[in-house]
Amino acid sequence: MKPDLTILIPCRNNRQYLEQCIPEYLQHAAQVLVVDSYSTDGSAKIAAQLGAEVVQRRYDTSARQKNWALTHVRTEWVFQIDTDEEPEAGLFQEICAVVQKHDEKTAAYRIPRKNHYQGAYFRYGGFYPDYQCRLFRRGACRWLEREVHAHLHVRGATGTLRKHILHYGMPSLSKQLSNLDRYTRYECDEMLKANKTHGFARLLFHPPLIFAYRYLWLRGFLDGWRGFVIAAYTAFYDFIAIVKNIERQHAQAVEQRSEGSCQD
Repeated sequence: MKPDLTILIPCRNNRQYLEQCIPEYLQHAAQVLVVDSYSTDGSAKIAAQLGAEVVQRRYDTSARQKNWALTHVRTEWVFQIDTDEEPEAGLFQEICAVVQKHDEKTAAYRIPRKNHYQGAYFRYGGFYPDYQCRLFRRGACRWLEREVHAHLHVRGATGTLRKHILHYGMPSLSKQLSNLDRYTRYECDEMLKANKTHGFARLLFHPPLIFAYRYLWLRGFLDGWRGFVIAAYTAFYDFIAIVKNIERQHAQAVEQRSEGSCQD
């Protein structure tokens, strides 16, 4: 008998991943649920043919997409995994053991994640163990409404698993740069929602501090050239988000002045 578990997969144009993973996932869960953002490569069709349940919703934010998908989950427990991730050997056995033992005190479990880049996994710089809260009771958890890097809000105790999620979301620097504009725009939106405004001093000092923190304090240098690249990228990400925040402030000030002159 399969455990009382749903494997939730957010998806857009990931047909090859679904073809590889769904047959395996169906062996470990009562429900495999794909929430598809109207893929154009046949992802939804192939997922359904392989035995997964498919629901579709136009994408706005990751948190809303996954919270909406939870309304279609039939089981008590949910394991959420992205299409640039894979379960380490033995992870599903550990998950099944947790689901079957019915520990009523624990609402969620965090899982260590290994981040892969150019032939190796990061070990330092704050990128390991990179705990992700991915196994949880459906009725006790919900993703916080944030446009980027939304975290799961857990009402109850949280445990920790030993096996890993393997993350391949950074196959190259080009891939990271292709996401940079969109993600930093989301970060800027979150800053403004929280009424956070930044000036030149933060632009000048904060990105270098981010680099030093990742590369020196968290010993990113022990990951060799990869550690240098990821620390520099993280600092640059911060730099771009701050610049967009300043630009947005300037645009709002110009708009306010324009409205004021019109009223005069």
